[in-house]
Amino acid sequence: MTFSQGAQVWHDSLGSGVITASDPLDPERLIARFDVVGTRKMRARTLKPLKAGAISAQIAPAPQLERPGARPPLKIVTADMFAGQAVPPREWHVVKLIPAKTVTILNGDGGTGKSLLATQLAVATVSGSAWVGSAVTAGPVLYLSAEDDLEELHRRVATIAQRSNIDLADLHQLSILPLAGEEALLASPEGRGNILKASPLFAAIEERLASIRPALVVLDTLADLFGGDENQRAQARQFVSLLRGWAIKHQTTILLLAHPSLSGMANGTGSSGNTAWNNSVRSRLFLERVITKDDNKVFEPDPDARVLRTVKANYGRVGGEIHLKWVEGVLEAKVQPVISSLAQMSAENRADQIFLSLLARFQAEGRRVSPTPAAPTYAPSYFAKHSGAERMTKRGLEAAMNRLFTTGKIRVSKSPGPPSKQTDIIVFGEQDGQHD
Repeated sequence: MTFSQGAQVWHDSLGSGVITASDPLDPERLIARFDVVGTRKMRARTLKPLKAGAISAQIAPAPQLERPGARPPLKIVTADMFAGQAVPPREWHVVKLIPAKTVTILNGDGGTGKSLLATQLAVATVSGSAWVGSAVTAGPVLYLSAEDDLEELHRRVATIAQRSNIDLADLHQLSILPLAGEEALLASPEGRGNILKASPLFAAIEERLASIRPALVVLDTLADLFGGDENQRAQARQFVSLLRGWAIKHQTTILLLAHPSLSGMANGTGSSGNTAWNNSVRSRLFLERVITKDDNKVFEPDPDARVLRTVKANYGRVGGEIHLKWVEGVLEAKVQPVISSLAQMSAENRADQIFLSLLARFQAEGRRVSPTPAAPTYAPSYFAKHSGAERMTKRGLEAAMNRLFTTGKIRVSKSPGPPSKQTDIIVFGEQDGQHD
C-alpha cells in the first residue's frame, strides 16, 4: 500500500497523523504530521521508504471511526391521553422513606452504621419483614459491597437474621457481590473530559439485574464505585442518570450509600460533594449520631443512639426522623417515651418559675441579664451557672425565657444610663406588677 500527500495515517505511539510532504533530502520518503496529546504538533518521518509499497511497522492507515446513527424519533405524547385512565399509585419500597424504581442516597459518616442499616433493609426485603418499624416491598436483592469483605458480610447478615428470627437458609434471594480490595468502578470520565463511560463491571452487573430482577439494589459506597470528581456537577448528574437507567429498565430500587462532605456534616444536611448529588436523586436520607450542644460544649449522651432523617423527598415531606439504637449488632427503632400533657406542663411550669426566681434575685442584687445570645450576661447561660438553677441547663432555661416572653411575664427594656451606653436587658412584664 502506498501513501500520498494528505492521506490519514496512524502511528502506534503518536496516534492520528496526516502525510504532509516529501522529505526534501530524499523524495522517496514521506513526512507525517501528528497531533500528540499534551504537546505541540510535531513531525515524524516513516521508518522505511513508502514509494515501493513498503509500510513501516509503526505506520498504518488511520482506523475508521464508527459514526453514531441518527437519533430515534422523539416520543412525545399529549396530556389528553391520560383522560379516562386510572392515575397510577405512587410506589414505595419503604413507605414515605424510599420511593420505588428510582435512586435514593443514604448518607452517613464512617462508623455510624449506614452499611449495617442497608444490610438490614436487604434482609427485610428478601424476607418480607419490617425495616426500622416500616413496611418493605418484598423481593430479590443485589448487594454490592466495595467496603466489607465476605467474612464481615457473613457476620453481619447472620446477626441480623438471628435478631429477626430468620433462617439463613431462607435468604437465597439475597445476592451479594463482595468487591472489597478489588476494582469496583462502575463509571469514570473518558480522557480529560467530563463525559462518563460505563465500565465492564457496570455491564456485567446489568446482565445480572436482567437475570435476577431484584426489587432492591444496594451500592456500597459511592467513593468506591464512582471514578470521577464528586465536586463536578456534570459528572455527578451523569452517574446518577446511569443508575436511574438501571432503575427504569429493570424496575428496581437503587440505594446508593455515600459519605457526607465536611460541609454537609457541618450544616446538618449530610450532603456529599456538590449539590448535583442531592438534586439528581428523588430521595435522600441521612443517618447521624445524636449530638448535644450546651454551653458551647459538644458531647454524645448515648454512643449507641442514631437518628435517620429525611433530608430530601420529592414525593413526600422532609424533616421526618426515626430514632434508632444499636442493640446487639443491629439498629432498632427506638420507642420514644410519651410524656403526658400534664407532666409536660408541670415540667415547663417549674422551668418558668426557676427563671423568674433567678431574674428577681439578680435584679435585687443589681445584676442585669441580657436577651442577646452573644452577650456575656445572656440570661440562660448566666442563670445555668447559678446554684438556684437547680441543675436546669441553658437549653431548658432558654425555652423557659421564650415562653415567658410570649406570655408577657418578661420583656426587653433598656439599661439605665446615657443612650450611647444603654443595652438591652430583661425585666419583669407590666402584668406582674414589677417595673424596671
